[in-house]
Amino acid sequence: MKAYLELCQRIIDEGTWVENKRTGKRCLTVINADLTYNVANNEFPLITTRKSFWKAAIAELLGYIRGYSNAADFRRLGTKTWDANANENAAWLANPYRKGEDDMGRVYGVQGRQWRKPNGETVDQLKKIIHNLSRKIDDRGEILTFYNPGEIEQGCLRPCMHTHTFSLLDDTLYLTSYQRSCDVPLGLTFNQIQVFTLLALVAQITGNKPGLAFHKIINAHIYEDQLELMQNVQLKREPLPLPQLEINPDIKTLEDLETWVTLDDFKVHNYQSHPAIKYPFSV
Repeated sequence: MKAYLELCQRIIDEGTWVENKRTGKRCLTVINADLTYNVANNEFPLITTRKSFWKAAIAELLGYIRGYSNAADFRRLGTKTWDANANENAAWLANPYRKGEDDMGRVYGVQGRQWRKPNGETVDQLKKIIHNLSRKIDDRGEILTFYNPGEIEQGCLRPCMHTHTFSLLDDTLYLTSYQRSCDVPLGLTFNQIQVFTLLALVAQITGNKPGLAFHKIINAHIYEDQLELMQNVQLKREPLPLPQLEINPDIKTLEDLETWVTLDDFKVHNYQSHPAIKYPFSV
């Protein structure tokens, strides 16, 4: 929480106003921010200065792991986070690659599970990572990337959190996640949950101990219509102790995550927060 609030204050104190063409709004922006999450000690990075809806964030992560490309599939898991970008993004609605209602195109998990090679074959990046880490192999290329420059136009949104690199030292697993763009009041509350949970899950199913998760953000910003709430409400609240995440120990394989796992297999303990803040969301 301290690092999150310091980043928010840094954006306010040092940020530069940038016009965002996609949303038509101005953002107060800084370049380069680094956050670290202690997965080993189960210090679950839920925002406490406002209510954080962690279930939707984990449901979205499960959808990425399964390679989903349709907002309806994400809704069935328990999150509506892709409804707007799939169905209200004007550029995507006019895109010839869009297959119809709820279609997201080749974004995020599709690239992670079905990266297309020039010959038409696909590469399952995540499966390779799980295979290696389960055998205590780290080839310095245990990389899961969603950013495919050759297919950017085939999706409704370029990936913001675009690359996850796993590193194994003895039996301790680390994760470094890279994010090109971050809506700090809204998006980051999801992103940090997902970085933490991804490391916890992969460590569990590969039989390794989770270590630290490092989260690097390139462009961190607060939209103009979010600024007053951040300055006059959220930053005036005192942070509360971090909660803990419990993951069903019966989740033992990638196939488990692909098939039967639901939100019921995740529990958060000792979560206290200030009331929710309704920040505007930009499509």
